[in-house]
Amino acid sequence: MNDKRNIFSRNIREIVLAFMIVLIAFAVQFRTGGLFFTGSNLFDLLREASILIMVSMGLMMVILTGNIDLSIGSIMGLSGMLCALTLKNHQDIPLFFLFLLAVFIGAFCGFLNGFIVAKLHVYALIATLATKYIFRGVIYLFSGGAWVAQAEMTPEFIAITTVRFLGINSLIWFAAGITILSFVYLNYTSSGRHLFAVGNSQSAAEVTGIRIRLTQIRSFVLCGIIAGLAGLLWVCKYGNAQSESCDGYEISVIASVVAGGCSIAGGEGTVAGVLLGALLMGTLNNILPLIRVSTYWQQAIKGFIILISIVINAAMQKRVKKQELRRREL
Repeated sequence: MNDKRNIFSRNIREIVLAFMIVLIAFAVQFRTGGLFFTGSNLFDLLREASILIMVSMGLMMVILTGNIDLSIGSIMGLSGMLCALTLKNHQDIPLFFLFLLAVFIGAFCGFLNGFIVAKLHVYALIATLATKYIFRGVIYLFSGGAWVAQAEMTPEFIAITTVRFLGINSLIWFAAGITILSFVYLNYTSSGRHLFAVGNSQSAAEVTGIRIRLTQIRSFVLCGIIAGLAGLLWVCKYGNAQSESCDGYEISVIASVVAGGCSIAGGEGTVAGVLLGALLMGTLNNILPLIRVSTYWQQAIKGFIILISIVINAAMQKRVKKQELRRREL
């Protein structure tokens, strides 16, 4: 009985999130007259949420160390634009090279963020806010403010996000792969566990021999790699690359990660929680237009979710600390 209670208390956030998603889904099912629980709509929901799930896994790596990355949307936009321009000018380029280019761009941007934060000791909020605009400026520099249209891309490139394997869209497979790799990395590798240690206490982590700065840089690089890959998939999915692509996308990503139980202070979070948080945001992105909620209210709802999630996280952390103090007293 106690074991069941412990399991429930440890996974309370994931259970609540799953309940919220189901509750919202049933409410929309009733509101739309049965349009939500259809196979095509559910697969569309997963497909639409796939990129959000991927990038949320990347941001989780950074937040676990007690930092944040506000430049994710710009990294996605830069990767997508440079890959699209490369394809436009070299139609015979292998798709594998475009994936390598996207990963390299993301890794470079992530390394730059990590270097500024870890080595130059600039607060992550300020550093990544600055690079957000720097990367966006680089997009305009290379594109000249012009679009790369679908007609200027190859059918093989566009097909990356439209093909199906075992009846499931490739975007869902990409999201599943990133999620599984994130779970394995964070739970079964020493460098993954170091992210939690650094976020919990840098001084304690340093005493145990963990290289704090290297761990912080690694988290930004991993986040950048995923964002770079997501930027390429974004262009494939929507069939164009614009200078404004993914602008502001970091709000949805932050909302997903925070709603999923990751503490902004670092050191706390689970892959399952972030996955559910991204699915919650993906569900809202799917149903709010369906029930004709205006774009402005959609943004307000996302901000409200971030605020409520931070308050709930803070309350849960206080509760855990009180329980630990009581145990020590006993």
